[in-house]
Amino acid sequence: MTSDLFEKIRKNKGPLGKWASAAEGYFAFPKLEGPIGNRMKFQGKEVITWSINDYLGLANNPEVRKADADAASEHGSAYPMGARLMSGHTTYHEILQNNLADFIGKEATYVLNFGYQGILSTIDSLVSKNDVIVYDVDSHACIVDGVRLHLGKRFTFRHNDIQSLEKNLMRATKITDDTGGGILVISEGVFGMRGEQGKLKEIVALKSKYNFRFLVDDAHGFGTLGDNGTGAGNEQGVMKEIDVYFATFAKSLASTGAFIAGDKEIIDYMKYNMRSQVFAKSLQLVLVKGAIKRLQMIKTMPELKQNLWNNVNALQNGLKERGFDIGSTQSCVTPVYLKGSIPEAMVLVKDLRENFGIFCSIVVYPVIPKGLILLRLIPTASHTIDDVNETLNAFSKIREKLTSGVYEEISKEIVVS
Repeated sequence: MTSDLFEKIRKNKGPLGKWASAAEGYFAFPKLEGPIGNRMKFQGKEVITWSINDYLGLANNPEVRKADADAASEHGSAYPMGARLMSGHTTYHEILQNNLADFIGKEATYVLNFGYQGILSTIDSLVSKNDVIVYDVDSHACIVDGVRLHLGKRFTFRHNDIQSLEKNLMRATKITDDTGGGILVISEGVFGMRGEQGKLKEIVALKSKYNFRFLVDDAHGFGTLGDNGTGAGNEQGVMKEIDVYFATFAKSLASTGAFIAGDKEIIDYMKYNMRSQVFAKSLQLVLVKGAIKRLQMIKTMPELKQNLWNNVNALQNGLKERGFDIGSTQSCVTPVYLKGSIPEAMVLVKDLRENFGIFCSIVVYPVIPKGLILLRLIPTASHTIDDVNETLNAFSKIREKLTSGVYEEISKEIVVS
């Protein structure tokens, strides 16, 4: 008997949705207000904000704000209309693409209208049913969704485990020897939860043994790693060996949009075959001109990246000196691992926000294993040493409450819907 499609939704709201009655408006869908920066308002109170990916502090930079305002005044927020293939292409899109290619050291780039659908569509365009995808098991959801579109075989390898990757390359090669297809390996420049860099150099080295092409999502590495912020590929000295490089404007550039980069022949192919670009509106000129300005500032103002890393080092070293577990981060992303339940995590975060004026993101199961709480801190160039010290003192105090059972007792009052 056919059931009502919505019946399963009523019975199972999902691993996150089941907490909605206790979480929504506070832990989920919180409203941070005021100018984007190191301190913002949450429910009317000032909080030190560690949840914004404005790595270089460009979101509220006066020069950036002026460039955005001037572009909006001249063009509005709609121009150009239509997909780039049809009517949405401009000279400024080409200027941005040329500037990006020159900056990261690739032959060509193509500007995309959005990051998530951009990487999804990149994967979809690169492979057909005879090909095999091998990707890191910790890959971001946008990569997972892109892989799900693939009609052929796909394998995951253990996170940053080169032996596991090689084992799966052997499996993939056996299949493609029969189908005549190719192999696409996917990793990330920086993994956004743990902060670890992908083992790009080691993966590239396997090209001497296996025939594959390499796609890297460097959303968190672009602007923060490499010479002057040129990305994780340049940080590890293997940018030339990365066949398709992807980065977003949503983090270091504090905007919307993304780009892919590679050999001109491949980028030309992508222009005509990426469904999310061929059949959707192009990036508006106010955002394109804004990205041109932001990129120019990154190129000419190395102090932006230096200020960022001064704060990163102060925060991460301070946490380690106080005995906190920050995992094996190799980037600005700063995870703090604690042991506790989801209800305890909710009480802990509320205490941080209400009584210590600290706003950071909370990550729990199913994103990380049960019994762990991950507090994810994102240092930026806008933060100050005072922000860092205040946060370190607060973390020491909330750890005492967690280990002594204070949060456990309070959490018993939380009801799951």
